[in-house]
Amino acid sequence: MPSLDKSLVADLPMFAGVAPDDINEILKEAQSVRYPKGTNVFQQDEEARSFFVLLHGHLRVMKITPDGQQVVVRFVTPGDLFGIAMAMARRTYPATAMAVVDSVALVWPSAAWPRLVAKHPSLAVNTIQTVGTRLQDAHTRVVEMSTEQVEKRVAHALLRVAQQAGRKGDDGIQIDFPISRQDIAEMTGTTLHTVSRILSGWENQGLVESGRQKITIRNPHKLFMLAERPTD
Repeated sequence: MPSLDKSLVADLPMFAGVAPDDINEILKEAQSVRYPKGTNVFQQDEEARSFFVLLHGHLRVMKITPDGQQVVVRFVTPGDLFGIAMAMARRTYPATAMAVVDSVALVWPSAAWPRLVAKHPSLAVNTIQTVGTRLQDAHTRVVEMSTEQVEKRVAHALLRVAQQAGRKGDDGIQIDFPISRQDIAEMTGTTLHTVSRILSGWENQGLVESGRQKITIRNPHKLFMLAERPTD
């Protein structure tokens, strides 16, 4: 397999503070893998044999709760480190990651993780920061689910995804990968019917435009104000 070009990854958060020669050394243990749309990168409770960095595409991370409910945990965007079960002292993946578009990821064997972080401490620091950010995001979502009305939860979810993977245009901010109303329902702990009703109302107000697996935020400022409006 040809060697990977470090210029593709040098600016990614995972490699912040890592010397160029060290990046080359780390990349020698990785391989580039393509995941066609609709295929799983890994499944919940599967043995965590690998960890990953997404180079291209988008992934949906889903978790099945003990009572059988599917929850969309988050979306993985290019540059994200994911599948790092080893860093959380887990032997299995806590959720399923599926490609929502054709995607490409760098893949390392999990067995290499302890050796890599011991030799390159910046990797460990960067990973701790990544895990910390995700825990904070999860905490924020739990608070939203517990205390906020559904409309505000949906607004926060759209703004969060747009911040991660939004593409600015003349007509607003388009979420740059397929996302369905069902995805939003599973992100916010509500029903497809409720999300459809909310988005239809927002479309009438000119806040958003939604089609089949496509959402554009027409008026980000007004949506933000709605999300941050004090609860009655």
